[in-house]
Amino acid sequence: MQAPLDLRIIKVSFIVNGQLKTYTASSNEPLNIIATGTKYANALQNEAEITISNLDRATQDYILTETSPYNLNRTSKTITLEAGRNSYGTAVIYKGNIVSSNVSQPPDLGVKLKCLTGNFLKTLILSRSLPGTATVQQISAAIAADTNTTLNYQATNNKNVSNYAYSGSSLKQIEVLNSLGGINAFIDNDTLIVKDAFVPLKGITRVLSSETGLIGIPEFTEQGLRVTFLLDNLTSIGSGLTIKSTQYPAANGLYVIYKLQFNITSRDIPFYYVAECLRRR
Repeated sequence: MQAPLDLRIIKVSFIVNGQLKTYTASSNEPLNIIATGTKYANALQNEAEITISNLDRATQDYILTETSPYNLNRTSKTITLEAGRNSYGTAVIYKGNIVSSNVSQPPDLGVKLKCLTGNFLKTLILSRSLPGTATVQQISAAIAADTNTTLNYQATNNKNVSNYAYSGSSLKQIEVLNSLGGINAFIDNDTLIVKDAFVPLKGITRVLSSETGLIGIPEFTEQGLRVTFLLDNLTSIGSGLTIKSTQYPAANGLYVIYKLQFNITSRDIPFYYVAECLRRR
């Protein structure tokens, strides 16, 4: 007896007429979602391009109107992308602000969204100072409050900083945080992550082999390794990868992901991550 197919599930959620709505696409649904993007373990904004086909006309017109450059309503337009399979459920792949939209080309009538994480924060200008001496963790907590994110602090080098002061865009504080040295700070979805440089996030290490989703052969790069593997609900930017390749054993070892690309669709072939990572050991 043939085993049942483990169907893909892709969800997008955003505000429509004041209400949070979630639209789901799977292999057997008329709604079609295609999403590509890149996440960075530094101060760069995570980016995504999401195309949603066969939405109802009212929702499509609402999105195109609200994200138009001629719309005077400059409130944040946030979108959340989730993906997974029936067997293990979905996880949040990307969360960010819609910065522009357009109508996709026929035959599928859809809306194409370009998104950047924290883009709305670029317009929030503030002045922040911590008199006296503050630890890196205290500075990180203040920045998390300024960027409306949850702080995940895993750095062990909690050094003191004298007379911390900043004036400018709320989002630019991530660059300042990274300049303190020895740490790696970045925003992933709605979480500000601060960890030791070149160290993977605690408790998140995926073992990759041909039996667990590794696609093709790992490639060496100037910084470390590039590897392609099936999408899962555990891998995240900044997490660890343990490579166990039988075809290229020289690449085997523990790595830290510093750049994570995703390419997913509810109907076609792509449903995978491409990770660029640094060798840990």
